[in-house]
Amino acid sequence: MLLLFKIRIFRPLFTGAAVASVLLSASIAVAQSVTPASPQPESVQRFIGMFSDPDVQRFLQQQSEAAKTAAEPPLETRNADPSFSEFTMRFRAHASSLLGAIQSFPLETMRGGAVLERDIRANGGTRPIFLVAAFVAVGLAAQWLFWWISAGWRSWMTRAPYETVLERVIALAARLLWAACYVLSFGLGSIGFFLLFQWPPAIREIVVGYLFAIVVFRLASALFDVLLAPQAEEEGRFRVVPIAKDAAGHWAKRLGYLVGWFAFGWVTIRLLGTLGFSVPARQLVAYALGLVLLIIGIEAVWRRPSGLTAGQTTRIGLRARNWLWTVYFASVWLLWVMGAMKLFWIAVICAALPGAIALTKASVDNILRSSEDEGDGHKRGTVVSVIVERGIRAALIVGAIVLLADALEVRLTQMTMQDSPLLRLVRGLLSAGIILLIVDLAWSVVKVLIDRKLDDTETVLEVGSERERRRTRLRTLLPILRNFLMILFVAIAIMMALSSLGVEIGPLIAGAGVVGVAIGFGAQTVVKDVISGMFYLLDDAFRIGEYIQSGSYKGTVESFSLRSVKLRHHRGAVYIVPFSELGAVQNMSRDWVIEKMTITVTYDSDIEKARKIIKKIGQELFEDPEFKPTTLEPLKMQGIDSLGDSGLLLRMKVMTLPGQQFTLKRRALRMIHEAFHENGIKLAVPTVQVSGGKDDAVAAAAQQTLAAHNAAAVANPA
Repeated sequence: MLLLFKIRIFRPLFTGAAVASVLLSASIAVAQSVTPASPQPESVQRFIGMFSDPDVQRFLQQQSEAAKTAAEPPLETRNADPSFSEFTMRFRAHASSLLGAIQSFPLETMRGGAVLERDIRANGGTRPIFLVAAFVAVGLAAQWLFWWISAGWRSWMTRAPYETVLERVIALAARLLWAACYVLSFGLGSIGFFLLFQWPPAIREIVVGYLFAIVVFRLASALFDVLLAPQAEEEGRFRVVPIAKDAAGHWAKRLGYLVGWFAFGWVTIRLLGTLGFSVPARQLVAYALGLVLLIIGIEAVWRRPSGLTAGQTTRIGLRARNWLWTVYFASVWLLWVMGAMKLFWIAVICAALPGAIALTKASVDNILRSSEDEGDGHKRGTVVSVIVERGIRAALIVGAIVLLADALEVRLTQMTMQDSPLLRLVRGLLSAGIILLIVDLAWSVVKVLIDRKLDDTETVLEVGSERERRRTRLRTLLPILRNFLMILFVAIAIMMALSSLGVEIGPLIAGAGVVGVAIGFGAQTVVKDVISGMFYLLDDAFRIGEYIQSGSYKGTVESFSLRSVKLRHHRGAVYIVPFSELGAVQNMSRDWVIEKMTITVTYDSDIEKARKIIKKIGQELFEDPEFKPTTLEPLKMQGIDSLGDSGLLLRMKVMTLPGQQFTLKRRALRMIHEAFHENGIKLAVPTVQVSGGKDDAVAAAAQQTLAAHNAAAVANPA
């Protein structure tokens, strides 16, 4: 389970490590400690104040984006791959802007500090850090009040059962709702109470921004606490992600740090823009502090629980995997710093998407598993779990496509209005992908329904009952139906996908028909096998588990294919017989069977006494608990079948369920032998009498002469 965790948890973590750009900086503290070198004129201060107004900044940003959009080249030109020289020049310009930002960063810090200092003086000299601390305390007080009010709620969640799917869903929904309300109480107590007062623009942006970051951090921590449940064993809670306790505690803490640092960094970079920092200066701060997320990711990988038991090994060692992930983290961070955003997002999505899909599947299976899965040792999928898991997977894939298209500057809405060969191919691939997702969902639902029906037929019912016959028939037909539907879904998916790619499937279908006819003429035996098998199944000629005989082939039916049946002989040999070679089938496992038995007694035996003994034995066997469920009619003697050379041939019969006659026959013959011996009825034994003539004396003399001749031959061998 821990090995499953490693491949499913690490990859989503890399997405957070890859977007390490947005980080918390210390620029606010720097700005507070910087004072202007000389007093500025009042007009300059008013000009700076106008620039610090969020409305003015929003207007200027809109104007800048409008001018940039008007100057953008056409879509084809924009999407054209740059040459190596162009990429080198772009990287050189990017590096030059960062070097310039390093030189101008002290001046920009002083200018931002001046703007912040003006608002601080207008607010009576109260520093934003003290306001943040004060309103955080108010939020904690509101949070404590909610904690006290929801004591009954928390007590119910502690005792909530998790046995059935419905109980788990209700308990998890209650925990998520409680966590959201818990964090919301903090947000209302801090941000809501702060917004009741009037504040200068810069102060308002700083305090609200950092309070919002704290709310995001606490919300993420609460969410990971519900999903990973580090203390699940002690508190009786349910862990959504199926991992061990030490791994849950490790990743709940690290993922919370990642999200919290991301939120604080995102707010900080936006505040730097509010204070007038240039784009290169903000990038410089982001790149420098992005190392923190990189360090968090590397530390989380190297200190994660291994999840390997003593003596367990893997194809790639733990240390080697740690180095691979470290190189991956560093490479993603370098791509981001170099400005290669297209490669950056490709690397992030390629690592995050498979991990997110695997993590989703494991979590959904864990939540929606039924109690029957734990009872018989294997998991059974449900229609709901398949729909939820496949739906989330489709949403993840579509989201990754949209995100990647935005990163690669591919406008999906504009692409539909263009008709170049490349764009037609991309549109076709997107349509084909959607079709494949829908067909995969439909096939998964059908497969789960058939598999669950097959699992229900594993229970052996009363032999010979109608329910048992229906069970064996289902076990025969459902695997064939499943294979047929799989072929049908695959064919439909391929045809629709080719049609979405612009391929004319009409001639393709016609050509496939012609080829099919040609193949049919060349493979008549195969076609005959398939058609014969269909009619055998429609006629219900045999089912899995039944004993049949056809010509020289006989045995128990083990399985089917489209063209043959597999028979297991009672001595162990396996016959794989094409359906076209079966011919007339003798089914020895249907409804009932009559077993005939014969016994030969001497001519002087009391036949009536023998009949009564056999009848009594038949009644005893019929009442025996071992044979009563399988015996339809008791054993009885039918009378004298013939007059044999050595005695009278008595015939008996008994009716049982198919396959049960052999055990009863062996027991009956043993009991009859013992009873006949006790009652003086002798079984006839074949005898041969040899005679040399009418006079016994002549025969004795001949024997003496023969003996003397033999003795003389021994004495004189020459």
